[in-house]
Amino acid sequence: MSETRTTTAPPPVPEADHFARSLADTVFRAREIAVGGALVLLILGTWLSNHAFLDDQGVKDLLLNSSILVLLAVGQSVVVLTRNIDLSVGSVVGLTAFACGDFVRDSGHGPVVVSLLGIAIGACCGLVSGLLVSFGRVPALVVTLGMLYVIQGLDYWWAHGEQVNAADIPDDVLGLGTGSVLGVPYLPLISAVVLAGTAYYLRAYRGGRELYAIGSSPQAARLAGIPIRRRVLGAYLFSGAVAGFAGALWLARFGTVVADAANGWELTVVSAVVVGGVAITGGTGSVWGAALGALLLTTIGSALVVLKVDSFWQQAITGVLLLAAIATDRVLQLRTTRALRKRSRQ
Repeated sequence: MSETRTTTAPPPVPEADHFARSLADTVFRAREIAVGGALVLLILGTWLSNHAFLDDQGVKDLLLNSSILVLLAVGQSVVVLTRNIDLSVGSVVGLTAFACGDFVRDSGHGPVVVSLLGIAIGACCGLVSGLLVSFGRVPALVVTLGMLYVIQGLDYWWAHGEQVNAADIPDDVLGLGTGSVLGVPYLPLISAVVLAGTAYYLRAYRGGRELYAIGSSPQAARLAGIPIRRRVLGAYLFSGAVAGFAGALWLARFGTVVADAANGWELTVVSAVVVGGVAITGGTGSVWGAALGALLLTTIGSALVVLKVDSFWQQAITGVLLLAAIATDRVLQLRTTRALRKRSRQ
């Protein structure tokens, strides 16, 4: 006797949900505009105090200093969109930077091989975190915090107190961090390509839109048949690969690398993402906003140096901006919920 199974299509998304999502998107686009405006005002104000801030070398330094942070913010954004977080990106950068430096000083390979090695190491770290979060169902905060210390310990064990010196790095690898095309350094161009490609994928491809759906409502995403575990795993793989690539670029940028490279960058990366309008609760925001947040934080640091202000205030300002962004997200979430309730009563 055969059993006949009937399948039903997932229920359509209610009009109220469309309204809430549209309202949230509009609000967070306004956040991106506000961050962009604050960035322009900061640059203008610093330039008025010191005109050297926007000379050729000043602009080049600003672009170079923000490139790696922008890359990390792009990778982190993809994870945060799914209601998760990756606190291990800074340690991944440190590990891959030292590993790539240790490899290239013995082998003499060029920037392509070094970049691929960094991406591979970072992807392996992201794979471990992604498997534990998605299939092991361990909270992302616990997993990535643990990975942070594991990777740092591995990095220190590998380094044994030594450092990679710029004199041992091939010139073509260092040229990736110092070279330029038409006066624009390679690093910001690379960051712009990764940024644009990720933004296009998130908006134009089904897999990217499903990341937003997972962050907006995991229950609804599950009912709609979205492979949540695979998507979350893919997000961590991408974040790890981007962090690994950033580690290779860190080597090219600075040449001399120690075991604690990028130590403490976790707060800065998360702050850039949240300040840029990517909601810490997931489902809302864009990598463009995260990039603006990274540019803002980098510019604040550069402006404090130009204005001869104690560097301690950079960390304080970063913390204040992070708290303000999270509080703003919460207020906006409550207002969106209230607007949704009023609309459903009509």
